[in-house]
Amino acid sequence: MPPEPPSPARAFGTSAGLRYGLLGLPLAFVALPLYVQLPHHYAATYGVPLAALGAVLLGARLLDALVDPLLGRLCDGLFRRSPQAVLGAGAVAAALLAAGFGGLFFPQMLVDPARTGMLLGVAGALLALCYLGYSLLSVAHQSWGALLGGDAAMRSRVVGWREGLGLVGVVLASVLPGLAGLPAMVGFFVLALVAGWLAWSRAPRPAPATASPAAAGAALLWMPLRRPAFRRLLGVFVLNGIASAVPATLVLFFVQDRLQAPPAMEPAFLGSYFVCAAASIPLWLRVAPRFGLARTWLVGMGLSVAVFAWTAALGAGDAMAFLVVCVLSGIALGTDLVLPGALLAGQIAEAADQPRAGAYFGWWNFATKLNLALAAGLALPLLGAAGYVPGTRGAEGLRALGWAYAVLPCLLKLLAAGALWALVIRPRAASSSSPLADPP
Repeated sequence: MPPEPPSPARAFGTSAGLRYGLLGLPLAFVALPLYVQLPHHYAATYGVPLAALGAVLLGARLLDALVDPLLGRLCDGLFRRSPQAVLGAGAVAAALLAAGFGGLFFPQMLVDPARTGMLLGVAGALLALCYLGYSLLSVAHQSWGALLGGDAAMRSRVVGWREGLGLVGVVLASVLPGLAGLPAMVGFFVLALVAGWLAWSRAPRPAPATASPAAAGAALLWMPLRRPAFRRLLGVFVLNGIASAVPATLVLFFVQDRLQAPPAMEPAFLGSYFVCAAASIPLWLRVAPRFGLARTWLVGMGLSVAVFAWTAALGAGDAMAFLVVCVLSGIALGTDLVLPGALLAGQIAEAADQPRAGAYFGWWNFATKLNLALAAGLALPLLGAAGYVPGTRGAEGLRALGWAYAVLPCLLKLLAAGALWALVIRPRAASSSSPLADPP
């Protein structure tokens, strides 16, 4: 008898995973400086008021979020033309991203940082440029992976390679600025971006995408939102994303002012969090086929709340206790990185919407950016109104920082867990013979 063909998951091996997933490294690398380090850098280095900084970040991120669905439609058109067209657009996007990123961390090359109004205006323009390149590249890369097809194990493996290598990038971004400085960080990012695009150009290619003329029209932009299953999953993703975005925005303020930890500890906190997240991905990938993608994600949410709630009780001198929280929270983070994307890819496959995957990921990235915009645009001004300013040692300001960093995210995560059970798991179980069934 002829040998059985390899399963899709086995066919997508290490070489294919590296070639496809390597671009995830620079894309994740750039996210940490943009969303975590940049607000603190401008507030602490240039003395930008938190309210004004929050307004600029909110505006830039909202604009970025609104553009993502349009970029999803653009990517679907590029995929209908050819994978080479997608790669060409990705090269242009990478150039925009590299230029914007370098300018953001060295604004003195463009404007006098002492002129706060001009500084904020230039930063807003550079953020828009940076986000445009980042968003187009991300939507194209995610859609490429979804179009590779396969079963649930295959989809989890594709997302696992992308997010696993992305976590390597996040770990590097968490330690490189402190160890080598901002110029080395920017230089490494540009080199990693070039290497990631070159590897992507040699990755397994999806089947040619086809679509009817009607599907290529304006209705394509809104088509994913007409799918009830997608709307439910997107709602869970938004709640869960805000719960993660708030502490990501405030972590350096919490570490320096609430914990009063030495600066040398910051790479250890961030590095341990993301290293443990990367290390946990193989574990979650083994658990997910047994319990289902959605139920495994629910377990991760519960673990996250159970360990992160302890940060509300931490104060000055509790750096080692916070390090333990970072390790355990990182393990829980692995589910957030792999399982939502695998669930989305399953929904696209179940609806036979592979030719319109870009539209789905456009709205998916819109939700991600909306989370980050709300976290910066609301948390920073509200903290300022509550009496917190960077560097404070006042009890009232530090109490407000603790509530915003520790308590609010846990409440939001619990809401997300409840929504996941009510909107995704129960409806799926009711419509399937298997109570653990996920989209095929």
